[in-house]
Amino acid sequence: MSTFAAVMTGKGTGAIATIQLFGPKSKTILKKIFTPARDKSPTLEAGKIHLGRITDGEETIDQVTIGCESGNSFAINCHGNPLIVEMLMQLVKKHGAKLIAAEQLLAKILSEQKSLNTIAIEAKLTQPKAKTLEGTKIIANQIESGLTKTAQQWLDKIESIPLEEIKAGAAEILERSQIARLLIAGCKIAIAGPPNSGKSTLLNCLCGTQKAIVTDIKGTTRDWVSAQCRIGRLSAELIDTAGLGEILMATAVDKAAQQKSTEILQAADLILFVLDNNQSADQFDDKLLDKFSVRKILTVLNKSDLPAKLDAKKLPSVLSDTVLISAKFQTNIDTLINKIQDLIANRQLDLHTPVCFTSRQEELLEKLKNARSKSSAGAVISKLLNGQIFRHCEEAAKRPTRQSQSQNTL
Repeated sequence: MSTFAAVMTGKGTGAIATIQLFGPKSKTILKKIFTPARDKSPTLEAGKIHLGRITDGEETIDQVTIGCESGNSFAINCHGNPLIVEMLMQLVKKHGAKLIAAEQLLAKILSEQKSLNTIAIEAKLTQPKAKTLEGTKIIANQIESGLTKTAQQWLDKIESIPLEEIKAGAAEILERSQIARLLIAGCKIAIAGPPNSGKSTLLNCLCGTQKAIVTDIKGTTRDWVSAQCRIGRLSAELIDTAGLGEILMATAVDKAAQQKSTEILQAADLILFVLDNNQSADQFDDKLLDKFSVRKILTVLNKSDLPAKLDAKKLPSVLSDTVLISAKFQTNIDTLINKIQDLIANRQLDLHTPVCFTSRQEELLEKLKNARSKSSAGAVISKLLNGQIFRHCEEAAKRPTRQSQSQNTL
């Protein structure tokens, strides 16, 4: 087995950073680079903490503490300067450690704990990434109850439980997991509408900060702006799309912005379609609604502080669900927030109920839902409880981090 090293703390400058060493040569590597402050020959026994210096030959890199977690797992706690962290990582690499992502290393460490099944390991890997407190509780409850308990019951009673009952149970878990996903990973809400309807003002209102440029000039937002915020019990990424309308179709750049807006709308969990209540219902082309497909849509009638000129009864049926607000004066925003929560997570979720929360689990439950025999169902359930997760962890580590876009021009 190789020896691995990973930075376990977040990127950027901090007071303390932690580098984890894990593998059979961890202790050997430490003895080559660690000089203790007192004991000249530390045993590096599990449960001990040592103060000292990390050195590269005659050069001292940093003063550190070494946490001895087990015979082959050690935490190097150093100063959080990114330059120091990088120097330490390159030093352990020079002495034989393979550098990997924190998620991959944690997966390897957890897999050594034979008492944990695969779902439990995935829960411990996923829980720190949950966007809401409810999300962390949902994941924690899958370890001993929830998905683990249900899968184990299926496996224990595979001969007596009808196959159709197991398949129906898998389908129910998959459906229920759609709501759980929104609580665990957060949701995407696209703000769309014709130019100058108040989309950027609404985004700023919901986020409580100035994220988007707001002017009285039509078409101010040519590209898209995103912001992360809390909306009631939800963690939401709000995306203010480019104004949808002919005004932005004059150049290739404008067409590209329109295309990106369409892609955002297709990926959103909810679309807030903002209309100017001070304008007539013909302020947008009905063809724009084709971009929405069958997504959930909430029509936001903005500028309630101005005289009403829009007759909501004349709107297409897809826009019939409306709420009247003034984003500028923050009027009726609480009602809007409640409507958003109702549309995205329209029913309460028992935090102890079985759900899937990784792509591996989802893939296996899809196979179980379509199983043609009990033998194949049993094999899938066994993989669900005790399958390999390293491929999924490695794919996640290689996946580029999605950077939020904030490009505005006047």
